[in-house]
Amino acid sequence: MSEPDPRPSGLSQTFKRLTDRLFGRTDEKEELIEQLREAQAHSVIDADAVSMMEGVLQVADLAVRDLMIPRGQMDVLDINEPLDTLLPQVIEAAHSRFPVTDGSKDNIIGILLAKDLLRVLANDEKDIRGLLRPAVFVPESKRLNVLLRDFRNNRNHIAIVVDEYGGVAGLITIEDVLEQIVGDIEDEHDTDEEEDNILALDHAPGQFRVRALTPLEQFNEFFECQLDLEAADTIGGLVTDHLGRVPHRDELVKAFGFEFEVQRADARMAHVLLVRRLEVPESEPSHEPEGR
Repeated sequence: MSEPDPRPSGLSQTFKRLTDRLFGRTDEKEELIEQLREAQAHSVIDADAVSMMEGVLQVADLAVRDLMIPRGQMDVLDINEPLDTLLPQVIEAAHSRFPVTDGSKDNIIGILLAKDLLRVLANDEKDIRGLLRPAVFVPESKRLNVLLRDFRNNRNHIAIVVDEYGGVAGLITIEDVLEQIVGDIEDEHDTDEEEDNILALDHAPGQFRVRALTPLEQFNEFFECQLDLEAADTIGGLVTDHLGRVPHRDELVKAFGFEFEVQRADARMAHVLLVRRLEVPESEPSHEPEGR
């Protein structure tokens, strides 16, 4: 009877290196991510698990400012408006929670849960002040992993983001943070309206937040360009095709006369791109990707 080979197989070696790194025996986060992908290639873990582990590592590197909904895109309710005016706003926005202001977005006095409006309607009341929950304020620089812990400990789902001068810069929800880990969470109110695919950034003139699933036809029309519709159906697909692999978060790709910064991505696909037109003629685009 032959003795078993004491040398670990390639699969076992991969698993051992992975566990060593997961339990802290490495100083390089990039090395850990590469090991996770190697483990996926050997079928030790699946793509979903790799995606979530990468998301956990990314959350530790990000701050609130990286994921917050900017001030200009916040849906708020003004306490001075009559209920008959506020109800259509709540129905149209279809959020579960709303910041409530007193005349200005810099003066947020509380958070209203949409479900609490049922109590007002049932009792035929007109004043919503008694329904407001305390608003939680966080700085732009707060780390996402710390914010997630605070959300969990305080059973809170939304926070108002303030800048260094105390002004309201935006808002962030627990769903925004969790999506960074597990990918997009769609609910019954999520829409794929085309006008949300490409958004200009107020704080960065010339830059646009673009969903990776934006159809190339829409991208071409918006930016008045002629990207190849035969190469891919979406702008994220075109960037992936150009690289020959799925782009990584924070990767910078210069191609087709544009600069694409990958703001959100997982092991399977890119989700959100920051796009800026390069200062070169379209006939002379740069086709070399640059990693950060």
